[in-house]
Amino acid sequence: MRLFCILIIICFVSCSGKSGSTEVAQIDSESPNSTKEVVCFVYHRFGDSRYPSTNISVKDFEAHLNYLTKNNFQVLTLSDAVDYLKSDTPTRKTAVITVDDGYKSFFEKGLPLLEKYSFPATLFINTKTVGGGDYMDWKALEDAMKRNIEIGNHSHSHDYFLNDVGPVRHKKFKEEIELSQSIIFKELKIKPGAFSYPYGEFDGEMKKIVKDAGFTAATAQNSGVIFSGTDLFQCPRFPMSEAYGAPEKFAEKASFKALRVIEVSPDNTILSGDGKPVLTVVFENTDLLIKQLQCFVQGGECSFKIIENNAGSVTITLQSTKSIARRRRTLYTVTVPDKSGAWHWYSHLWVNEKVK
Repeated sequence: MRLFCILIIICFVSCSGKSGSTEVAQIDSESPNSTKEVVCFVYHRFGDSRYPSTNISVKDFEAHLNYLTKNNFQVLTLSDAVDYLKSDTPTRKTAVITVDDGYKSFFEKGLPLLEKYSFPATLFINTKTVGGGDYMDWKALEDAMKRNIEIGNHSHSHDYFLNDVGPVRHKKFKEEIELSQSIIFKELKIKPGAFSYPYGEFDGEMKKIVKDAGFTAATAQNSGVIFSGTDLFQCPRFPMSEAYGAPEKFAEKASFKALRVIEVSPDNTILSGDGKPVLTVVFENTDLLIKQLQCFVQGGECSFKIIENNAGSVTITLQSTKSIARRRRTLYTVTVPDKSGAWHWYSHLWVNEKVK
């Protein structure tokens, strides 16, 4: 219990749906590759103790890579992981390492370790900051590409887009994607296929803009495991930092399984109403020990009800016991073990646009 409580209080210090939407997200769980899963991790700074909330020590990062090696994970870029999920290749333990923002510490301390273990990674860059301050320049980014690093798009300004009202927000976001893609193509001669929402914040129209721009996947900041039924334009990732990146904690996260969600209602991330939103989640019942189901609310307490439980699926509702309106970002998280002892994980992000 203590492990799960610790994990869900991870702060969103870095780097769907429309406000008020009551849409229901339906996920295709009938894929022929439905056994495949991908655990994805997000890092920012490496060996830079000035910023502990976004930093991982070099020692711990190497321990993570060593764990993946010893436990026979295949490590892929995000784009290759999407191809893997869609392919008929055999199911394997699979991990993705993503790095947001493009700090120099990645180039100087993180990349050499990835090379040592022959692992690729996906690096999301903000084109406005390339070459400034603590950020890698275009020469370093070009060098990283030659060393098995996929370059992804993290917008131009890395702004809080949800702070703008709908029409302004979407126009600005679309223009930034077009600008950043054009700059990356000019400098690196590539067109990134992977996108990362700044601060993990987005709405339904922003997600559509990313998809229409030709990207094949986008990452958010809610934790969880990607599976064949995941909406690939809001892929979950487990954040890594000094507080939560100890080798044993990394190993626990790497062992998590996806809670195979079929429907979510409402299908949006924007907080509205009294600040105690009710979330309905329908997920597959595959040898799960439903009586041991737990739910958590970041910074608060969670209540849940099991509405339906049968051999095929389980329907639950969950709600914070107190208002989360004072927080910018809050996670609702559901965990449940299966009969083999593995824990299955799902989290949903709420964003209060009014908290600046």
